[in-house]
Amino acid sequence: MKALTANRLSDGDVVFWNAGQWVERFGDAQLFDDDQAEAAEAALAAGKAQPLAAVDVYLIDVAPVEGGLAPVSYRERIRALGPTNEPTHGKQAEGGAVVEALRHASGAARSTGRVDLIRRK
Repeated sequence: MKALTANRLSDGDVVFWNAGQWVERFGDAQLFDDDQAEAAEAALAAGKAQPLAAVDVYLIDVAPVEGGLAPVSYRERIRALGPTNEPTHGKQAEGGAVVEALRHASGAARSTGRVDLIRRK
């Protein structure tokens, strides 16, 4: 399963694609099953065609977790929750089932197609 994400150009906030527009919450994101690859690619193209609305548009992997769905990548879970400096800030401060599922997701796998980490010697 996949979701489309980007950063809003006006303020840098993380946004997600839903039916032709950008929304702020991961729980509102449109999800694409594996058999909807063409629809996911069409959404990706449509999102990239809005360069004045959002930048760094890409698909992320999403998987079932206890209590709901969450991005596979640890980085994307952090982006979906908002800043990690304080639990009372950002999207995580709103609480709810989606936020709890994101908080309880585990694993550190990265989304496919992202840049490899630089290894220190």
